Amino acid sequence: MYTTSRAFLEALQEAGVSYLFANFGSDHPAMIEALADAKKEGRTLPEVIICPHEMVALSAAHGYAQITGEPQAVVVHVECGTQNLGAAIHNAWKGRVPVLIFAGTSPITQEGELLGSRNEFIHWIQDVPDQRGIVRDYMKYDYEIKTGTNIKQIVHRALQIAKTSPQGPVYLIGSREVMEAETEPVSINPKQWEPVAPRGLAPMEIQPIIEDLKKAANPLVVTSYIGKNERAVEQLIAFCEKMAIPVLESVPNYMNFPSDNILHCGYQWNTPAQNTVLEEADFILVIDSDVPWIPFKNKPSKNAVIYYIDEDPLKEGMPLWYIPAKRFFAADAETALQQLNAALLTTDIHREQVKNRRQRIKAYHDALRGKQGAAEKYPKDVITPEYLLAAIRELCDEDTIITNELISSYEVSYTHLHRKKPGSILGSGAGGLGWNGGAAIGVKLADPSKTVINLIGDGCYLFSVPSSVHWISRKYKLPFLTVIFNNRGWKSPKLSTLGVHPDGIAKQMNEFFVDFTPHADLSKIAEAAGGAYAKKVTRPEEVKAALKKALQAVKSGRSAVLDVYLQAINKENEEGD
Repeated sequence: MYTTSRAFLEALQEAGVSYLFANFGSDHPAMIEALADAKKEGRTLPEVIICPHEMVALSAAHGYAQITGEPQAVVVHVECGTQNLGAAIHNAWKGRVPVLIFAGTSPITQEGELLGSRNEFIHWIQDVPDQRGIVRDYMKYDYEIKTGTNIKQIVHRALQIAKTSPQGPVYLIGSREVMEAETEPVSINPKQWEPVAPRGLAPMEIQPIIEDLKKAANPLVVTSYIGKNERAVEQLIAFCEKMAIPVLESVPNYMNFPSDNILHCGYQWNTPAQNTVLEEADFILVIDSDVPWIPFKNKPSKNAVIYYIDEDPLKEGMPLWYIPAKRFFAADAETALQQLNAALLTTDIHREQVKNRRQRIKAYHDALRGKQGAAEKYPKDVITPEYLLAAIRELCDEDTIITNELISSYEVSYTHLHRKKPGSILGSGAGGLGWNGGAAIGVKLADPSKTVINLIGDGCYLFSVPSSVHWISRKYKLPFLTVIFNNRGWKSPKLSTLGVHPDGIAKQMNEFFVDFTPHADLSKIAEAAGGAYAKKVTRPEEVKAALKKALQAVKSGRSAVLDVYLQAINKENEEGD
């Protein structure tokens, strides 16, 4: 029988969806039947990746899309499975990652009127007034499938919306009866459902930007996520090289500009000090950045000329957000930079000024690198994040992808990993902790040829549902290395408290309610759930040998988890460093 569920799965296949990251429930019998029937008959449908936890399922789809640019499907169980997606929904929405989520609903009949009618007590318990409302604030599009006759059009429309800039998640629901219903096959031409073409700058807006740039003595580019598009990075490099413009990465979640380029002037997150490059800039091009600076303590000069280019320059999903700028542009970064680079080809450039600026920036870049090298020196008594990151960097090649959810060590991690290739380091782009494990699975699934290293704190490791993560890793042969930066607690709440109350009672008492005592043997979770190579590392002299052995395990096809003990948060100095 040709059902709505079969048509739904065919539509996903036609649209280029390769995987269903699935946590099936009582709402999915028709889909399970359709998948089994396709397997029996040898028909190709998206492959099922069984995910014992929904947070991991959506995080895996998130990581896969970051590598390939292609949205995948996540299948969850009614409203409770939807809620179990948890912070991963926030991550996909704020990180602008395309994904299609499908959840069934409780059956809409209860006396056997239609195939799929209620036959389990839970169908009454899981019936809620507005299931879509649970996630509506985090979706680009949500819809209830009401008939199989146009389900292919609905799926293709949903994915078209998900893939159109700014990208994001979409959510579909359907009752058992609707998904079980027989329907007629419909032919769809996927090429007629492509995402909306990228937008560029209006032609009359280009020259004013160029003229202001020419006048500037200290221009600057600030970016956060231009690195999601490798071609945009190439255009940014060309733009900056032409005019010797330094680049500051603010809260990055991609490799946005090669760290070894002399125009790279570092990173900033919650740093409470004023960034001198930002302060001295008289022209700033902000491109693809939600938080280019935190104006409370670190902001540009009032006299700086600021232009803002972003796919979502008004940040309508952020109720409190404003940055004064001369002009805002809703434009695709690659397209806008192509236009600016073309304009520079016919622009008279003050070559001596550009040459002198390049030398000045190189001196600043070199001084930063010198400080970084000094921080990486071998520690005698306790493993430092800087030393550990430098040891990891030594083992990374161009075929290594790092998933990074180090939170309070974000700035130090980007600073010391020295990533140079677009796509070589990824963050969630948001604040829902626990993305890392599922993301590593998605990245490895998207490109099995890459070595995947997952960097996390002990708090984020626990948020990531590691038992589910490593069960999936073993079942689907997706090995990766996880390095836990373990300070036996949540450092970020402590830093946040000290940021507001630097001399408060919590500091006086050294009580921040973030200490993980008694300490769990975290790597053993992965060993038990997924057969991972597991090792605790507590001394500096153990670090490099442990990393090499763990990577050997990964190359042999087995995931590895190193639980590396840094200084504990309850033993840190008064500044909380």
